[in-house]
Order: sequence, then structure tokens, then C-alpha cells
Amino acid sequence: MSQMPEPRLMCSITEEACCGTDPEPLQLFCDDDQIIVSSTRVQSPEHKQRMAFGIQEAAEYYRKLFQETLVTLREKVEAAKCLLAEERERMVMIQEEEQRFEEMIKAEYRKRLLLLTEEMELRSLRLPTCKFDLDLRRADQNQLMEFSSDLMQKSQEMMQRLRYLGRVNMSKLKASEAWLCEHLCSLQKIIMELEKTCGDPAITLTQNAKCYLKRSESALLQSLEPAQITDLSSCQIIGMSNALLTLQRPVTLDPDTAHPFLVLSKDLRSVGFGATPKSVPDTPGTFDFSASVLGAESFNSGRHYWEVSVGQATQWQLGICDCTEKENRIPGASGDKVVLTGCMMGDEYTFWVFPPLRKLCLKKQMYKVGVFLDFGYKQVSFYDVTEGSLIYSFTDLTFRGAVKPVFSLCVPNGNTSSDSLTLSLPQTHS
Repeated sequence: MSQMPEPRLMCSITEEACCGTDPEPLQLFCDDDQIIVSSTRVQSPEHKQRMAFGIQEAAEYYRKLFQETLVTLREKVEAAKCLLAEERERMVMIQEEEQRFEEMIKAEYRKRLLLLTEEMELRSLRLPTCKFDLDLRRADQNQLMEFSSDLMQKSQEMMQRLRYLGRVNMSKLKASEAWLCEHLCSLQKIIMELEKTCGDPAITLTQNAKCYLKRSESALLQSLEPAQITDLSSCQIIGMSNALLTLQRPVTLDPDTAHPFLVLSKDLRSVGFGATPKSVPDTPGTFDFSASVLGAESFNSGRHYWEVSVGQATQWQLGICDCTEKENRIPGASGDKVVLTGCMMGDEYTFWVFPPLRKLCLKKQMYKVGVFLDFGYKQVSFYDVTEGSLIYSFTDLTFRGAVKPVFSLCVPNGNTSSDSLTLSLPQTHS
């Protein structure tokens, strides 16, 4: 920061002004009043105890201070431009997010209706043809129509909430964009004025100095903050279809694909960490880059569902992995997986889905996660089984071949970890 030149009391300048042979009075700059005063006025009571500077000295001080302020203002302009670009990018992203969640809501309710319809059709086929059973079929049809109507209403309500949040978010982003544009114009105008003032004569520069600095300070104090919008993933679809349980598979773990740090239970349904890494054969399917293990079962058609207890695990990952054997590739590379990740960060949980990597607006700990795969429709959905709600759903995926369940835990850094995952047994249905 530039230092102000040594001030002199006006009364001490009287002798300097009077000792010269030049009849013109000495002109000085009063920084308190921001005015030019002559030595002939130093006897006046209002100026006698004020601090004064030589005009050229004061002008040089303020010119340097302007240059320093200009550097800060230009930095603020660049920061505002970056935030403006980010806000405009978020406008595009939020429209894409709204469309994606709209498709997800439609797909979920369509799936629920399809599963119930198929379940009732199968039950109808098992009934013999008699009057009593015909009455049961009619009752089932009525129940299906009621269920379909209820699903339609819930879907419409969820869509209305989603679109409302989309409009509110867009309104906030547009308001942020307008304010940033206005703020940028203000900053650029101040910069132009300061640049011009730096070239002004000393008398002009000093007289307007504090006014320009005050405006600059006010502009610099304006905080640059992005608009606070609501994450659309807060539009959770509550309730799970009971038909999912009829699709639950007895998934087990494949020991040949387990990371050396992992230890599997004897029934191959639980995985945790061992005290020391074990020696494993060098098989193509072994995960050697993360603490992961594949399911023993592979799926290349149909619908399948399995549940995993994540318990108190602090970092875990669940989903499906492309395990196309004909390509002879090691499974598990990031591009081969469709996964949900849970991670404890501080005192809160954060959840992510991939691909692409997206953070979900969910902070509550999950204890059991359901994974649904519809190979024919290229769909993978994740459910919070405890809360009975949809977490996220992927549609229009691309499967190159068979897929397998994948389970991952974060490798402990120097310490042991009690994190574990357990596959649930399918429930018995009458």
C-alpha cells in the first residue's frame, strides 16, 4: 500500500510562504477537506490545525494508490466474469437435470405399473376357469386400474414439483446473471474513470481522489456468491414396488475377483477387511486397483434385484460392472461401472452416482441399498430400502455384454477398518 507523504501543519508553512520573493501565495492540498488552499488562508480558524501536503506529493500518492486499486478491481472483474460464465453454465445444466429427472420419474412409475401388471397376469394364468375365479380376475383388473390411476396421480404431482423447482432455480440463476452483468458494468466504469484520472493534472486528481476511492471500495466490498438453488435430487420418489422382491436374486461374491485386502465370509455373502493383505493368484478378473469384488452371478437378460446392507460403513460403492469376457479385459475400470457411492465426510454423508459423476442432495445415512437391473430396458436403479425410496435411476445405458454386481470398500490408510458389506438373502414368498 502506498504511503502518504509526511504532512505539515499549515501554521508551520506560513513562514515558508512569506519568505519567498514570489508574490504568488503557496498552494497546498488539504487532505481532510479534499481542497486546494493557499498559504494566505492558513490564519483562518477552520484551517489552522489541518494537515496539508504539497500538491505534487499528494497527487503522486493518490496516483500510486489508484494503480494499486486498479489491480484489485481488474482481479474482481475477472472473478465476476468467471462466476457469470458458471451461472450461465448452470442454467444449461439445470435444464438438462430437469429433463433427466423427468425421464427418471416417468421410468420409475412406468416400471412399477409394468411389474404389477405382469404379476397379476401371471396370477391370472394360474387360476382355473370357474365363475368364482372369473370374479377374482375382475377384482384384479379393478385393483390394477385403481393402482394405475394412483400411480398416474403421484407421477403428475412429482412432475409438478420438479418443474416448480426448475422454474424457481432458473429464476434465481437469471437474477444472479442480471446482478453480475450490472456489477461488471459498474466495475468496468470505475476502472475507466480511474485510468483516466491517473492522467489528470495534479490539482484535478487530488480534488476527486477520495470520491473515486470510496466508490472503488464500495464496489470491491460487494460479495460474489453463486445463486443458492435447490438440488433436483431432493425430488425423491417415495415408496418401493413390492414386485421388486419377487425379482430378488441370491447374489454371492466371487472370491477370484476379490482385492487382496478383502476377506469374504464362508457363505460368500459378506465382505470386509483383513488384518494383512492375502496372497491371491494372478487372475485376469482380480481387482488390483481398489478394494472391490464382483458378484459370482452374471446377467445378460431379464430383470434382477438384490439388496446390500452397508451398515456403518463409511465409504462404499455398489452397482454393476461390465464383465464382457470375450474382450478379455480386466473388469472394474471407471468406464465399465454404473455405481452409487456413499462417503462419510466429517459428520455428514455424501452420495454420488456415476456415470457421469454427480453429487446427490442426500445427507442421511443409508443402512440397506437395493439395486435393480433391467437388462432389456438398459436400466439400473438404486433404492434406499430402509426409507423405501428411489435414490437414482439410470436409463438408456449401453451394455456390451453380460454384467455382474460389483461391491467396493475404501482401502484403509494405515489403520484397520471395520467397514463391511453384506448381501441379503431373498425373502420367501407364498
